[in-house]
Formats: sequence, C-alpha cells, structure tokens
Amino acid sequence: MYHIAILVTAILLLLGLILALYLKGPSKPDAVLYKGSGETNLDLDSPENTLFLDLKDGRVVIKMRPDLAPKHVARIKELVRKGFYNGLNFHRVIEGFMAQGGDPMGNGSGGSGLNLGAEFSHEKFERGVVGMARSQGNNSADSQFFIMLGDGRWLDNNYTVWGTVSEGMNFVDGIKIIDSSTVGISAYEPDQIVRMQIAADVSE
Repeated sequence: MYHIAILVTAILLLLGLILALYLKGPSKPDAVLYKGSGETNLDLDSPENTLFLDLKDGRVVIKMRPDLAPKHVARIKELVRKGFYNGLNFHRVIEGFMAQGGDPMGNGSGGSGLNLGAEFSHEKFERGVVGMARSQGNNSADSQFFIMLGDGRWLDNNYTVWGTVSEGMNFVDGIKIIDSSTVGISAYEPDQIVRMQIAADVSE
C-alpha cells in the first residue's frame, strides 16, 4: 500500500506539472529593442532635428526633441529616411485629444518590428506636443506616434515626448476624426501621411 501511495502521488504531481505548463501556454520571446545609438546633435533648431510632415492640407513642421528622447528621435529619423511613414493612415483621431498614425497595418496593431525603451520626461502633454504611442508595457513603443490636439496631462510621465509642432497646427486640426469602431470596415476612410522628411534632406 505504501508503494502504491507513492506512485499515485508521483502521478498526481506529474499531471499537475503538465496541467500548469498547458495553462501557461507557449513562452513568448522578449520584444526586440532598438539598439541604435541616440541622437547626439542637441541643437533643437538644426535642420537635422526638424521634421516636415506633409498632410492633405499643408505642411506641419515638428521640432524634434533629442534632449528629451535621443533614441526615439534617432529611430524616427531612420524610419523617415526609409520612407516608412509615407502614405500611412491616421487610424485613431479623437476630437480635442490627439491624432495617432504611423502603423503600416493601418489599424493600430502594427509597427516597424523594433520596440523603443521608454524615455519618459517631465515635459507636459499639451496641445502640439508629439508623443510615442505604446501598448501596456513601458518599453513597447515602436513606430506609432500621436500629436496632441488638446491638453492630456494624464499622459505626463507615462509616455515619451519626442517633438513639438512649431508650424502648421491648423493642418493637424484638419485631420479627419476617426471613430475606432469604423476601423477595418467600408466607412473607414482615414486621412493619411502624405510624406515625412528631415529638413536637412530637403532642398527647396
């Protein structure tokens, strides 16, 4: 009887372990973080730190903030110079709050494939501020960004600020409001990023 009790106990422990592994599910690999060096040019008026965002109504000028988020600025510049953002949707636009774009999937579920480590600062999320969207994890930002249409101080210290609109905020105000419930259906006709360029690359 003693040996039978030990055998039964061992079987129950083994079944418990198998059940625990099954409920846990397959392990997920850690997110790949951007390993590039941060932007070292801290001249905020430099053409290297000035971004042109062309919308259907006109050009928006964004002063990037490498002093606050050097890795975000460096990565955004890489993506801009690859033409990554050209033609992408503003898939989430909430009146009086913010306009979000930069997702190659067009619905808020995609990115470039590299996450960015959080670079939170004490900069306030006020109208015209440009921040990086993320999911639940602090280090989950990728390519999606948002421009504040109003103040959103509850975002302070929880999202990365990487730029500020210096010209053309009236064009940002003209981005079509998108109800998230329309994403992926026929009524979903968002405005798009016509083109993004670094001012240093533009000869006009």
